[in-house]
Amino acid sequence: MKVKKTSLFNLHQKNGAKFVEFAGYQMPIQYKEGIIEEHKYTRAHSGIFDVSHMGQLFIIGGDDLTKELEKIFPTDLTNLSINKSKYSFLMNDNAGIHDDLIITKVDNGFMIILNAACKENDFKIIEKKLDKKFDLKIREDLSLVALQGPEAKHVLEKIIPQSNNLKFMHGNSFTFEDINIYITRSGYTGEDGFEISIDNSKVESFVEILLKNGSKLIGLGARDTLRLEAGLCLYGHDLNEKISPIEANLKWAISKNRINSSFPGSSIIKKQIDEGVKKIRVGIKPETKVIAREKTKIFDQNDKLIGSVTSGTFGPSVQGPIAMGYVTNDCSSLNTKIYLEVRGKKIPANVCDLPFYKKNYVKGEINVRS
Repeated sequence: MKVKKTSLFNLHQKNGAKFVEFAGYQMPIQYKEGIIEEHKYTRAHSGIFDVSHMGQLFIIGGDDLTKELEKIFPTDLTNLSINKSKYSFLMNDNAGIHDDLIITKVDNGFMIILNAACKENDFKIIEKKLDKKFDLKIREDLSLVALQGPEAKHVLEKIIPQSNNLKFMHGNSFTFEDINIYITRSGYTGEDGFEISIDNSKVESFVEILLKNGSKLIGLGARDTLRLEAGLCLYGHDLNEKISPIEANLKWAISKNRINSSFPGSSIIKKQIDEGVKKIRVGIKPETKVIAREKTKIFDQNDKLIGSVTSGTFGPSVQGPIAMGYVTNDCSSLNTKIYLEVRGKKIPANVCDLPFYKKNYVKGEINVRS
């Protein structure tokens, strides 16, 4: 299969990007300054992330579309106002997660942002479950850019006046160079920021202006360290089709008034909420400088295998190694001593609170992936 390129590929190349293949796309992993400097720049200023590989799915339909989508997603879409976004899941009948996603209510329907590696399968699942009268389309003509960091609001407002008036997890339509663009106040770094859906023909000129106003291009490497410091899950690592939202410690994302409703995996979700789960996602802080990567085995103090690491890295903002993983429920309490098997040695660590880094979202809901 031919590797795809986003509409910003030439700009990435011009700015010295190092590329990797990710979800079928050539994507920038880092630029000349490196992952740590890119990470720090985003935390202190504002970083630009090309996330155009993700799927922008639009579903258009009449008044009954909302009820039909509530049969697919465990989200209260009935009470979702226009231009408001919610974090949710596409689940199977065993409550495993096909994908985690963001649903935004727009005029005449919904916009759903899908993970890049999942978008084609997601489309097939949703299309099969929905009536043929509804119009579903992944917009390949649109790019998606995330602008993240404490200075993001100032940079964007110079280009798009009034964008700073957006509340967290809300969006709206704006105009750039005589075309319509859609902006949501959201992101995946733990910082205040925005995601901009814009026509492929205009995205390069838009990003060039962001660069001239002091933002920098940031690669997938720093995107990963930023999201992990913020305690946010990465699909295919911390989430998959065998893990439920309750096990992933994401119960907050199941709308309370939907718990007794019918959606894929709903009976299992209700049982897990009522009775608890055998394993659960936790934060992990090693006591040494050793980094525990994905698939690192986790043991209790009696040398019993209790789980494994799903994400692990060095956190530049916290200046130390951090990790997330799944452990048995009896070992999930805060400050529980655990051991990580790295290169044949047992490294002491402790179960800790998430996030590792305090989130700096604007006022509003804070427990989101976006």
